[in-house]
Amino acid sequence: MELKSKNPFLNNKSFTATSAKERAYDTEIIDYNNTMTISGTMNKTLIMFVLLLAGASVTWYMAFTGQNPIILTIAGAIIGFIMVIAATFSPKNSQYLAPAYALFEGLFIGGISAILEISYPGIAIQAVGATFVTFIVCLALYRFKIVQVTEQFKSVVLASTLAIGTFYLISMIATWGFGVQMFHHGNSLMSIGFSVVVIIVAALNLFMDFDMIEQGAKRSMPKYMEWYGGMGLIITLVWLYLEFLRLLSKLQSRN
Repeated sequence: MELKSKNPFLNNKSFTATSAKERAYDTEIIDYNNTMTISGTMNKTLIMFVLLLAGASVTWYMAFTGQNPIILTIAGAIIGFIMVIAATFSPKNSQYLAPAYALFEGLFIGGISAILEISYPGIAIQAVGATFVTFIVCLALYRFKIVQVTEQFKSVVLASTLAIGTFYLISMIATWGFGVQMFHHGNSLMSIGFSVVVIIVAALNLFMDFDMIEQGAKRSMPKYMEWYGGMGLIITLVWLYLEFLRLLSKLQSRN
């Protein structure tokens, strides 16, 4: 595969096979009004970000008005995950699945943020700020070619991401199946160090997503891939935000 992203959502054949399949009948004439562009992808990403905030505001409001947001929070996480899986297998429907994902994932993000905010006042805005700054820094580093997305770089990030995903899966099985708490659940220095490493890996995934979107635009992929690419970027940002929440809660619990 020529185009790879370490975001598991973007790391499939959609960004290569789709373009060729859609325009196999015409290799000479390309309608650039119906192909993926970087600006178009960023616009779609902004729309999803607004929907994410809209969903988050619902469960956030519930939590601070005496209502229990846990049902909507869990439902948002489950439905959001389903939307991601559906879009992975059907990129053509991303124009519908991506906005739905953002809205439902927002319910999850808002609920989790509100729960932690009650325990650690100010943690949500700190996590938002940290995520925003990380995004801007990574975008600048990528835009000015300070960080080069080479094949070796991709391999390292892929291995790191898969290792983290595997560890989280084992941790969930150990906790839910055997009641065993892994070291990263506490606020020890080792646990804090682990969170820092995960945040770094999540940030590195942003470079992969930027590269995927840029290459997709260069290859004139179908217009609906703007939604698909934007969805992948939102997934990475959500992951990064959650990891910042986790790290900040560990640090504040030590005070």
